[in-house]
Amino acid sequence: MTTVLSPEIVVVDSLAERCDRCGAAAKLELSLAGGGSLAFCGHHANRYANRLVPMAAKASVEDGFAWAGVTP
Repeated sequence: MTTVLSPEIVVVDSLAERCDRCGAAAKLELSLAGGGSLAFCGHHANRYANRLVPMAAKASVEDGFAWAGVTP
């Protein structure tokens, strides 16, 4: 059985990064469990949320952004 842990979620005022997928302003930055980081705009963060959550150790979410990877 594989256990999937939710990443630590941190809300930040703003992010200076650009989306690694399209270059738009990032709304989410992930620190990966295996090392390194990824940044995504709102569109791509929500589109790939189900794939991103299992590999993230920490997620920095811009204040006001509703990320689909956050479980209620």
